[in-house]
Amino acid sequence: MANGSLIAGIGMLAITAFSTTTVVQPRPELAAAVRAYIKVDAPVIALTHVRVIDGTGAAPREDQTVIIRDGNIAAMGDAASVTVPEGATTIDLTGKSVIPGLVMVHEHLYYPNGPGVYGQLGESFSRLYLSGGVTTMRTGGNVNGFMDLNMAKLVEIGQKPGPAIDATAPYLNGPNTFIQMRTLKGPEDARRQVQYWTDEGATSLKTYMQITRGELAAAINEAHRRGIKVTGHLCSVTYAEAAGLGIDNLEHGFFAATDFVTDKKPDVCPGQGVGQKTIAALDENGAPFKALVKTLIDKKVALTSTLTVFETFTPGRPKPPGLEVLTPQLREQFEQAYARTAQNKESIYTTLFPKGMALERAFAKAGGLLIAGTDPTGGGGVIPGFANQRQVELLVDAGFTPLEAISISTLNGAKYMGRDAKVGSLAVGKQADLVVIGGNPAATIADIRKVETVFKQGIGYDPVKLIASVTGKAGLW
Repeated sequence: MANGSLIAGIGMLAITAFSTTTVVQPRPELAAAVRAYIKVDAPVIALTHVRVIDGTGAAPREDQTVIIRDGNIAAMGDAASVTVPEGATTIDLTGKSVIPGLVMVHEHLYYPNGPGVYGQLGESFSRLYLSGGVTTMRTGGNVNGFMDLNMAKLVEIGQKPGPAIDATAPYLNGPNTFIQMRTLKGPEDARRQVQYWTDEGATSLKTYMQITRGELAAAINEAHRRGIKVTGHLCSVTYAEAAGLGIDNLEHGFFAATDFVTDKKPDVCPGQGVGQKTIAALDENGAPFKALVKTLIDKKVALTSTLTVFETFTPGRPKPPGLEVLTPQLREQFEQAYARTAQNKESIYTTLFPKGMALERAFAKAGGLLIAGTDPTGGGGVIPGFANQRQVELLVDAGFTPLEAISISTLNGAKYMGRDAKVGSLAVGKQADLVVIGGNPAATIADIRKVETVFKQGIGYDPVKLIASVTGKAGLW
Protein backbone atom coordinates (compact mmCIF):
# COMPACT_ATOMS: atom_id res chain seq x y z
CA MET A 1 0.00 0.00 0.00
CA ALA A 2 1.29 3.46 -0.86
CA ASN A 3 2.23 5.74 1.99
CA GLY A 4 -0.64 8.09 1.36
CA SER A 5 -3.11 5.23 1.32
CA LEU A 6 -1.70 3.79 4.50
CA ILE A 7 -2.01 7.09 6.30
CA ALA A 8 -5.60 7.28 5.18
CA GLY A 9 -6.10 3.82 6.57
CA ILE A 10 -4.40 4.64 9.84
CA GLY A 11 -6.64 7.62 10.39
CA MET A 12 -9.88 6.45 8.81
CA LEU A 13 -11.45 5.12 11.97
CA ALA A 14 -11.93 8.37 13.80
CA ILE A 15 -14.14 7.53 16.76
CA THR A 16 -17.06 9.92 16.49
CA ALA A 17 -19.63 8.54 18.91
CA PHE A 18 -18.69 10.98 21.62
CA SER A 19 -17.07 13.74 19.57
CA THR A 20 -18.47 17.24 19.70
CA THR A 21 -17.53 20.47 18.00
CA THR A 22 -14.62 21.85 19.96
CA VAL A 23 -14.57 25.47 21.00
CA VAL A 24 -11.11 26.85 21.64
CA GLN A 25 -10.99 28.07 25.22
CA PRO A 26 -9.28 31.30 26.21
CA ARG A 27 -5.84 30.87 27.67
CA PRO A 28 -5.74 30.90 31.45
CA GLU A 29 -3.72 33.33 33.52
CA LEU A 30 -0.49 31.50 34.25
CA ALA A 31 0.95 31.23 37.73
CA ALA A 32 4.57 32.10 38.47
CA ALA A 33 5.28 28.36 38.81
CA VAL A 34 4.36 28.01 35.14
CA ARG A 35 5.92 31.22 33.88
CA ALA A 36 9.32 30.07 35.12
CA TYR A 37 9.44 27.70 32.13
CA ILE A 38 8.19 30.00 29.39
CA LYS A 39 10.51 30.87 26.52
CA VAL A 40 8.14 32.76 24.19
CA ASP A 41 4.92 34.59 25.03
CA ALA A 42 3.52 37.38 22.90
CA PRO A 43 0.11 38.36 21.47
CA VAL A 44 1.34 37.68 17.93
CA ILE A 45 4.18 35.32 17.04
CA ALA A 46 5.56 34.67 13.56
CA LEU A 47 7.54 31.48 12.94
CA THR A 48 9.30 32.14 9.64
CA HIS A 49 11.14 30.02 7.08
CA VAL A 50 10.14 26.82 8.85
CA ARG A 51 9.42 23.33 7.54
CA VAL A 52 5.82 22.38 8.38
CA ILE A 53 5.01 18.73 9.08
CA ASP A 54 1.29 19.05 9.69
CA GLY A 55 0.48 15.64 11.22
CA THR A 56 -1.88 14.48 8.48
CA GLY A 57 0.74 12.40 6.68
CA ALA A 58 1.11 15.00 3.92
CA ALA A 59 4.57 15.79 2.60
CA PRO A 60 6.46 18.48 4.51
CA ARG A 61 6.06 22.04 3.23
CA GLU A 62 9.29 23.98 3.06
CA ASP A 63 9.92 27.66 3.80
CA GLN A 64 6.63 28.33 5.55
CA THR A 65 5.45 31.08 7.87
CA VAL A 66 3.16 30.27 10.78
CA ILE A 67 1.36 33.14 12.50
CA ILE A 68 0.17 32.52 16.07
CA ARG A 69 -2.35 34.96 17.48
CA ASP A 70 -4.01 34.66 20.89
CA GLY A 71 -3.10 31.00 21.20
CA ASN A 72 -4.36 29.89 17.78
CA ILE A 73 -2.86 29.41 14.33
CA ALA A 74 -4.04 32.55 12.52
CA ALA A 75 -2.21 32.00 9.22
CA MET A 76 0.10 29.46 7.65
CA GLY A 77 1.59 29.30 4.19
CA ASP A 78 4.56 30.05 1.96
CA ALA A 79 6.91 32.55 3.52
CA ALA A 80 6.74 34.62 0.34
CA SER A 81 2.95 34.97 0.54
CA VAL A 82 2.18 35.25 4.29
CA THR A 83 2.57 38.77 5.67
CA VAL A 84 4.08 39.04 9.11
CA PRO A 85 1.89 41.42 11.13
CA GLU A 86 3.48 44.60 12.36
CA GLY A 87 4.74 44.25 15.91
CA ALA A 88 4.80 40.45 15.84
CA THR A 89 7.52 38.59 17.70
CA THR A 90 9.38 36.99 14.80
CA ILE A 91 11.43 33.79 15.14
CA ASP A 92 13.51 32.67 12.17
CA LEU A 93 13.41 28.84 12.02
CA THR A 94 15.45 28.29 8.87
CA GLY A 95 16.49 24.63 8.66
CA LYS A 96 14.09 23.64 11.45
CA SER A 97 10.69 21.97 11.54
CA VAL A 98 7.40 22.26 13.36
CA ILE A 99 5.15 19.28 14.07
CA PRO A 100 1.89 19.16 16.01
CA GLY A 101 2.14 18.71 19.74
CA LEU A 102 2.19 14.99 20.52
CA VAL A 103 -1.14 13.49 21.61
CA MET A 104 -0.32 10.44 23.70
CA VAL A 105 -2.95 8.15 25.17
CA HIS A 106 -1.29 5.71 27.58
CA GLU A 107 0.60 7.84 30.07
CA HIS A 108 0.92 7.83 33.86
CA LEU A 109 1.53 10.23 36.71
CA TYR A 110 3.07 7.47 38.81
CA TYR A 111 6.17 5.32 38.52
CA PRO A 112 7.72 2.21 40.07
CA ASN A 113 10.14 3.27 42.78
CA GLY A 114 10.71 -0.15 44.30
CA PRO A 115 9.44 -3.71 43.90
CA GLY A 116 5.68 -3.47 43.57
CA VAL A 117 5.59 0.12 44.82
CA TYR A 118 4.36 2.96 42.64
CA GLY A 119 5.07 6.54 43.64
CA GLN A 120 2.97 9.52 42.63
CA LEU A 121 5.03 11.77 40.37
CA GLY A 122 2.58 14.35 39.08
CA GLU A 123 4.90 17.33 39.48
CA SER A 124 7.98 15.93 37.74
CA PHE A 125 6.17 13.86 35.15
CA SER A 126 3.91 16.67 33.94
CA ARG A 127 7.01 18.80 33.25
CA LEU A 128 8.81 15.95 31.49
CA TYR A 129 5.85 15.20 29.24
CA LEU A 130 5.69 18.84 28.16
CA SER A 131 9.44 19.02 27.63
CA GLY A 132 9.25 16.07 25.21
CA GLY A 133 6.62 17.73 23.04
CA VAL A 134 3.49 16.19 24.56
CA THR A 135 0.76 18.84 24.66
CA THR A 136 -2.23 16.53 25.15
CA MET A 137 -2.28 13.21 27.01
CA ARG A 138 -4.60 10.63 28.50
CA THR A 139 -3.57 8.92 31.69
CA GLY A 140 -3.89 5.19 31.13
CA GLY A 141 -4.58 4.09 34.68
CA ASN A 142 -4.69 5.69 38.10
CA VAL A 143 -3.51 4.25 41.44
CA ASN A 144 -4.32 7.34 43.51
CA GLY A 145 -7.89 8.32 42.88
CA PHE A 146 -7.60 12.10 42.77
CA MET A 147 -4.04 12.68 41.57
CA ASP A 148 -4.87 12.59 37.86
CA LEU A 149 -8.11 14.56 38.26
CA ASN A 150 -6.53 17.28 40.39
CA MET A 151 -3.44 17.64 38.21
CA ALA A 152 -5.62 17.89 35.10
CA LYS A 153 -7.54 20.77 36.68
CA LEU A 154 -4.40 22.56 37.93
CA VAL A 155 -2.85 22.43 34.46
CA GLU A 156 -6.10 23.60 32.89
CA ILE A 157 -6.31 26.69 35.10
CA GLY A 158 -2.64 27.57 34.64
CA GLN A 159 -1.35 26.64 38.11
CA LYS A 160 0.97 23.81 36.96
CA PRO A 161 3.01 23.28 33.79
CA GLY A 162 2.08 20.29 31.71
CA PRO A 163 0.03 18.92 28.83
CA ALA A 164 -3.75 19.01 28.73
CA ILE A 165 -4.77 15.84 30.59
CA ASP A 166 -7.63 13.46 29.90
CA ALA A 167 -7.82 12.04 33.42
CA THR A 168 -8.57 8.37 33.90
CA ALA A 169 -10.35 6.99 36.97
CA PRO A 170 -8.74 4.30 39.16
CA TYR A 171 -8.45 0.90 37.51
CA LEU A 172 -11.55 -1.27 37.25
CA ASN A 173 -10.27 -4.76 38.06
CA GLY A 174 -11.24 -8.12 39.47
CA PRO A 175 -9.31 -10.02 42.16
CA ASN A 176 -5.67 -8.92 41.97
CA THR A 177 -2.43 -8.65 43.89
CA PHE A 178 -1.97 -4.88 43.50
CA ILE A 179 -2.43 -3.27 46.89
CA GLN A 180 -3.15 0.00 45.08
CA MET A 181 -6.21 -1.43 43.26
CA ARG A 182 -9.76 -2.07 44.40
CA THR A 183 -11.42 -5.40 43.59
CA LEU A 184 -14.80 -5.11 41.90
CA LYS A 185 -17.66 -6.99 43.52
CA GLY A 186 -19.64 -7.67 40.35
CA PRO A 187 -21.39 -5.81 37.52
CA GLU A 188 -23.44 -3.51 39.72
CA ASP A 189 -20.32 -2.48 41.61
CA ALA A 190 -18.60 -1.76 38.30
CA ARG A 191 -21.52 0.46 37.35
CA ARG A 192 -21.35 2.29 40.69
CA GLN A 193 -17.61 2.90 40.29
CA VAL A 194 -18.17 4.44 36.85
CA GLN A 195 -20.90 6.65 38.25
CA TYR A 196 -18.78 7.81 41.17
CA TRP A 197 -15.62 8.61 39.26
CA THR A 198 -17.30 10.31 36.33
CA ASP A 199 -19.26 12.42 38.83
CA GLU A 200 -15.88 13.35 40.35
CA GLY A 201 -14.58 14.47 36.98
CA ALA A 202 -12.89 11.46 35.38
CA THR A 203 -13.00 11.74 31.59
CA SER A 204 -11.77 8.23 30.75
CA LEU A 205 -11.97 4.74 32.25
CA LYS A 206 -9.40 1.93 32.31
CA THR A 207 -10.37 -1.70 32.80
CA TYR A 208 -7.76 -4.21 33.83
CA MET A 209 -6.58 -7.76 33.57
CA GLN A 210 -8.90 -9.68 35.93
CA ILE A 211 -12.19 -7.98 35.12
CA THR A 212 -15.06 -10.27 34.09
CA ARG A 213 -17.22 -9.92 31.01
CA GLY A 214 -20.22 -8.98 33.13
CA GLU A 215 -18.28 -6.26 34.95
CA LEU A 216 -16.78 -5.00 31.72
CA ALA A 217 -20.18 -4.83 30.01
CA ALA A 218 -21.69 -2.93 32.95
CA ALA A 219 -18.78 -0.46 33.00
CA ILE A 220 -18.95 0.13 29.25
CA ASN A 221 -22.72 0.62 29.23
CA GLU A 222 -22.65 3.12 32.08
CA ALA A 223 -19.64 4.97 30.67
CA HIS A 224 -21.20 5.26 27.24
CA ARG A 225 -24.44 6.48 28.80
CA ARG A 226 -22.37 9.30 30.27
CA GLY A 227 -20.40 10.00 27.07
CA ILE A 228 -17.13 8.52 28.39
CA LYS A 229 -14.86 6.05 26.58
CA VAL A 230 -13.46 2.87 28.03
CA THR A 231 -10.07 1.34 27.40
CA GLY A 232 -8.60 -1.90 28.68
CA HIS A 233 -5.44 -3.82 29.37
CA LEU A 234 -7.15 -7.19 29.38
CA CYS A 235 -6.36 -10.82 30.00
CA SER A 236 -9.43 -12.53 31.50
CA VAL A 237 -11.52 -11.12 28.66
CA THR A 238 -10.35 -11.60 25.08
CA TYR A 239 -10.04 -8.78 22.56
CA ALA A 240 -12.90 -10.19 20.48
CA GLU A 241 -15.14 -10.47 23.56
CA ALA A 242 -14.34 -6.91 24.62
CA ALA A 243 -15.03 -5.61 21.12
CA GLY A 244 -18.39 -7.35 21.19
CA LEU A 245 -19.20 -5.64 24.49
CA GLY A 246 -18.45 -2.20 23.00
CA ILE A 247 -15.01 -1.32 24.36
CA ASP A 248 -13.46 1.71 22.65
CA ASN A 249 -9.75 1.02 22.98
CA LEU A 250 -7.37 -1.83 23.80
CA GLU A 251 -3.95 -1.17 25.29
CA HIS A 252 -0.51 -2.52 24.32
CA GLY A 253 -1.24 -3.45 20.73
CA PHE A 254 -1.63 -7.22 20.59
CA PHE A 255 0.87 -7.94 23.38
CA ALA A 256 -1.98 -8.43 25.90
CA ALA A 257 -4.35 -10.47 23.70
CA THR A 258 -5.43 -13.89 24.98
CA ASP A 259 -7.67 -14.69 22.01
CA PHE A 260 -5.35 -17.42 20.73
CA VAL A 261 -4.96 -19.40 23.98
CA THR A 262 -6.62 -22.68 23.00
CA ASP A 263 -7.77 -23.80 26.46
CA LYS A 264 -8.66 -20.39 27.85
CA LYS A 265 -11.52 -20.47 30.38
CA PRO A 266 -14.21 -17.75 30.36
CA ASP A 267 -13.43 -14.78 32.62
CA VAL A 268 -10.11 -16.28 33.71
CA CYS A 269 -6.71 -14.80 32.90
CA PRO A 270 -4.50 -17.69 31.77
CA GLY A 271 -1.42 -15.71 32.77
CA GLN A 272 0.06 -12.90 30.73
CA GLY A 273 2.99 -15.06 29.70
CA VAL A 274 0.69 -17.73 28.32
CA GLY A 275 -1.02 -15.25 26.05
CA GLN A 276 2.27 -13.75 24.97
CA LYS A 277 3.57 -17.14 23.83
CA THR A 278 0.62 -17.45 21.45
CA ILE A 279 1.23 -13.92 20.14
CA ALA A 280 4.93 -14.60 19.55
CA ALA A 281 3.96 -17.59 17.39
CA LEU A 282 1.13 -15.84 15.56
CA ASP A 283 1.15 -15.43 11.78
CA GLU A 284 0.10 -11.90 10.86
CA ASN A 285 -0.98 -13.22 7.45
CA GLY A 286 -2.98 -16.10 8.90
CA ALA A 287 -6.77 -16.32 8.99
CA PRO A 288 -7.17 -16.25 12.82
CA PHE A 289 -5.29 -12.97 13.18
CA LYS A 290 -7.00 -11.40 10.17
CA ALA A 291 -10.38 -12.37 11.62
CA LEU A 292 -9.55 -10.64 14.91
CA VAL A 293 -8.37 -7.52 13.09
CA LYS A 294 -11.61 -7.43 11.09
CA THR A 295 -13.63 -7.71 14.30
CA LEU A 296 -11.75 -4.82 15.90
CA ILE A 297 -12.10 -2.62 12.84
CA ASP A 298 -15.78 -3.45 12.36
CA LYS A 299 -16.43 -2.59 16.02
CA LYS A 300 -14.34 0.61 15.76
CA VAL A 301 -11.91 -0.42 18.48
CA ALA A 302 -8.67 1.55 18.55
CA LEU A 303 -5.37 -0.05 19.57
CA THR A 304 -2.70 1.72 21.59
CA SER A 305 0.90 1.04 20.66
CA THR A 306 3.18 1.12 23.72
CA LEU A 307 6.38 -0.24 22.23
CA THR A 308 8.54 1.67 24.70
CA VAL A 309 7.58 -0.45 27.70
CA PHE A 310 8.16 -3.73 25.84
CA GLU A 311 11.52 -2.56 24.57
CA THR A 312 12.72 -2.43 28.20
CA PHE A 313 12.00 -6.17 28.52
CA THR A 314 13.83 -7.12 25.32
CA PRO A 315 17.50 -8.20 25.42
CA GLY A 316 19.87 -6.38 23.13
CA ARG A 317 17.91 -3.14 22.95
CA PRO A 318 19.63 0.18 23.69
CA LYS A 319 19.30 1.82 27.07
CA PRO A 320 16.29 4.14 27.15
CA PRO A 321 16.85 7.89 27.01
CA GLY A 322 16.33 10.16 29.98
CA LEU A 323 17.73 8.05 32.82
CA GLU A 324 19.64 11.08 34.11
CA VAL A 325 16.43 12.68 35.41
CA LEU A 326 15.79 9.83 37.87
CA THR A 327 16.92 9.85 41.48
CA PRO A 328 20.16 7.88 41.93
CA GLN A 329 18.24 5.08 43.66
CA LEU A 330 15.74 4.73 40.82
CA ARG A 331 18.47 4.85 38.20
CA GLU A 332 20.42 2.14 39.99
CA GLN A 333 17.26 0.05 40.20
CA PHE A 334 16.75 0.28 36.45
CA GLU A 335 20.43 -0.35 35.64
CA GLN A 336 20.19 -3.63 37.57
CA ALA A 337 16.99 -4.58 35.74
CA TYR A 338 18.60 -3.73 32.40
CA ALA A 339 21.61 -5.93 33.20
CA ARG A 340 19.34 -8.86 34.10
CA THR A 341 17.41 -8.41 30.86
CA ALA A 342 20.61 -8.33 28.81
CA GLN A 343 21.69 -11.66 30.30
CA ASN A 344 18.37 -13.40 29.68
CA LYS A 345 19.15 -15.36 26.52
CA GLU A 346 15.84 -17.27 26.79
CA SER A 347 13.61 -14.20 26.88
CA ILE A 348 10.38 -14.55 24.89
CA TYR A 349 10.67 -10.86 24.04
CA THR A 350 13.44 -11.61 21.57
CA THR A 351 10.66 -13.03 19.39
CA LEU A 352 7.67 -11.23 20.85
CA PHE A 353 8.90 -7.66 20.44
CA PRO A 354 9.40 -7.71 16.65
CA LYS A 355 6.24 -9.80 16.24
CA GLY A 356 4.24 -7.23 18.22
CA MET A 357 5.59 -4.53 15.90
CA ALA A 358 4.55 -6.49 12.83
CA LEU A 359 1.04 -7.09 14.18
CA GLU A 360 0.51 -3.41 14.94
CA ARG A 361 1.56 -2.47 11.44
CA ALA A 362 -0.74 -5.10 9.96
CA PHE A 363 -3.65 -3.70 12.00
CA ALA A 364 -2.99 -0.15 10.77
CA LYS A 365 -2.48 -1.32 7.18
CA ALA A 366 -5.88 -3.03 7.32
CA GLY A 367 -7.52 0.28 8.29
CA GLY A 368 -7.44 0.12 12.08
CA LEU A 369 -6.96 3.20 14.23
CA LEU A 370 -3.53 2.86 15.83
CA ILE A 371 -2.75 5.41 18.54
CA ALA A 372 0.35 5.82 20.69
CA GLY A 373 1.48 5.93 24.29
CA THR A 374 4.44 4.90 26.43
CA ASP A 375 3.24 3.32 29.72
CA PRO A 376 5.94 4.53 32.15
CA THR A 377 5.87 1.40 34.33
CA GLY A 378 7.59 -1.88 33.54
CA GLY A 379 11.09 -2.09 34.90
CA GLY A 380 11.38 1.65 35.33
CA GLY A 381 13.09 2.56 32.06
CA VAL A 382 10.22 4.47 30.45
CA ILE A 383 10.81 8.15 31.19
CA PRO A 384 8.04 10.59 30.21
CA GLY A 385 8.94 13.02 27.46
CA PHE A 386 12.02 11.08 26.40
CA ALA A 387 9.94 7.92 25.99
CA ASN A 388 7.29 9.74 23.95
CA GLN A 389 9.97 10.67 21.44
CA ARG A 390 11.29 7.11 21.58
CA GLN A 391 7.80 5.75 20.86
CA VAL A 392 7.74 7.70 17.58
CA GLU A 393 11.15 6.28 16.70
CA LEU A 394 9.98 2.74 17.48
CA LEU A 395 6.99 3.10 15.18
CA VAL A 396 9.47 3.78 12.41
CA ASP A 397 11.43 0.71 13.49
CA ALA A 398 8.14 -1.18 13.17
CA GLY A 399 7.91 -0.26 9.49
CA PHE A 400 5.95 2.98 9.43
CA THR A 401 7.38 5.95 7.59
CA PRO A 402 8.38 8.94 9.75
CA LEU A 403 5.33 10.85 8.52
CA GLU A 404 3.06 7.93 9.42
CA ALA A 405 4.66 7.60 12.85
CA ILE A 406 4.15 11.32 13.53
CA SER A 407 0.52 11.10 12.39
CA ILE A 408 -0.14 8.10 14.67
CA SER A 409 1.37 10.05 17.58
CA THR A 410 -0.54 13.27 16.95
CA LEU A 411 -3.66 13.28 14.79
CA ASN A 412 -4.76 9.70 15.47
CA GLY A 413 -4.68 10.27 19.22
CA ALA A 414 -6.64 13.50 18.81
CA LYS A 415 -9.23 11.69 16.69
CA TYR A 416 -9.69 9.00 19.28
CA MET A 417 -10.12 11.59 22.03
CA GLY A 418 -12.58 13.62 19.95
CA ARG A 419 -10.24 16.62 20.02
CA ASP A 420 -9.09 16.67 16.40
CA ALA A 421 -11.05 19.85 15.64
CA LYS A 422 -8.75 21.57 18.10
CA VAL A 423 -5.40 19.73 18.21
CA GLY A 424 -3.47 16.90 16.57
CA SER A 425 -2.61 18.61 13.28
CA LEU A 426 -1.46 22.03 12.11
CA ALA A 427 -4.09 24.09 10.31
CA VAL A 428 -5.42 27.63 10.37
CA GLY A 429 -7.98 28.00 13.15
CA LYS A 430 -6.58 25.21 15.32
CA GLN A 431 -4.97 25.70 18.69
CA ALA A 432 -1.30 26.56 18.43
CA ASP A 433 0.02 23.35 19.96
CA LEU A 434 3.21 22.68 18.05
CA VAL A 435 6.79 21.58 18.59
CA VAL A 436 9.85 23.29 17.14
CA ILE A 437 12.47 20.70 16.18
CA GLY A 438 16.05 21.45 15.25
CA GLY A 439 16.16 19.21 12.23
CA ASN A 440 13.90 17.28 9.89
CA PRO A 441 12.16 14.28 11.50
CA ALA A 442 10.42 13.52 8.20
CA ALA A 443 13.82 12.54 6.82
CA THR A 444 15.60 11.45 10.02
CA ILE A 445 13.24 10.34 12.77
CA ALA A 446 15.98 10.64 15.42
CA ASP A 447 15.61 14.42 15.00
CA ILE A 448 12.35 14.04 16.96
CA ARG A 449 14.59 14.31 20.04
CA LYS A 450 15.86 17.79 19.05
CA VAL A 451 13.02 19.68 20.70
CA GLU A 452 13.81 23.39 21.02
CA THR A 453 10.46 24.92 21.97
CA VAL A 454 7.08 23.43 22.83
CA PHE A 455 4.12 25.67 22.08
CA LYS A 456 0.92 24.96 23.97
CA GLN A 457 -1.98 27.32 23.34
CA GLY A 458 0.49 29.62 21.61
CA ILE A 459 2.87 29.87 24.57
CA GLY A 460 6.38 28.56 23.99
CA TYR A 461 7.89 26.48 26.79
CA ASP A 462 11.60 25.83 27.27
CA PRO A 463 12.35 22.07 27.36
CA VAL A 464 15.83 22.66 28.79
CA LYS A 465 14.44 24.46 31.85
CA LEU A 466 11.67 21.92 32.32
CA ILE A 467 14.12 19.02 32.28
CA ALA A 468 16.67 20.81 34.46
CA SER A 469 14.02 21.41 37.13
CA VAL A 470 13.59 17.66 37.73
CA THR A 471 17.00 16.22 36.83
CA GLY A 472 18.12 13.83 39.54
CA LYS A 473 14.78 14.30 41.31
CA ALA A 474 12.22 12.31 39.32
CA GLY A 475 11.05 9.69 41.75
CA LEU A 476 10.57 12.08 44.65
CA TRP A 477 7.42 13.94 43.66
